[in-house]
Amino acid sequence: MSAVSGKKNRTPTVLDVVALLTNLPENRLARGNVGTIVEELDNETVLVEFSGDDGRPYAVAPCQRSELLTLHYVPEAA
Repeated sequence: MSAVSGKKNRTPTVLDVVALLTNLPENRLARGNVGTIVEELDNETVLVEFSGDDGRPYAVAPCQRSELLTLHYVPEAA
């Protein structure tokens, strides 16, 4: 099993790049916004930093792991 395929079914963790599956209007974030997990707050909640194309953060918000989709930049076997 490769390191990539070992990640296939795990929950998002620190330094994973993720996309929101729900809107967070209180943080002015919408479904599909992309961020990086920067801290684990508890078993269900992580702190995600959202940055623009220039790398400057525009929001930091606590998010439920279940409301995040981990993004992959390397193809995985289906």
